[in-house]
Amino acid sequence: MAKANKGAAKVRLQSTESGHCYYTTKNKRNLPNKMEFMKYDPMVRKHVLYKETSKF
Repeated sequence: MAKANKGAAKVRLQSTESGHCYYTTKNKRNLPNKMEFMKYDPMVRKHVLYKETSKF
C-alpha cells in the first residue's frame, strides 16, 4: 500500500457558479497559494472556475 505524502494536504475546490465541489490533494511545498482551476461543473453543464475554499 502506498504511503501518504508528508507535504500533501486535502483540499476542497468549490465552483464559483454553483455549490458543486471537487476534493483533491495538493503539495503545499509546490503550491503554497490557493488553487484555482477551470473544471467542468455538471450542475450548470459548462466549464467554470473552481477555487480552493477550505481544508478538511
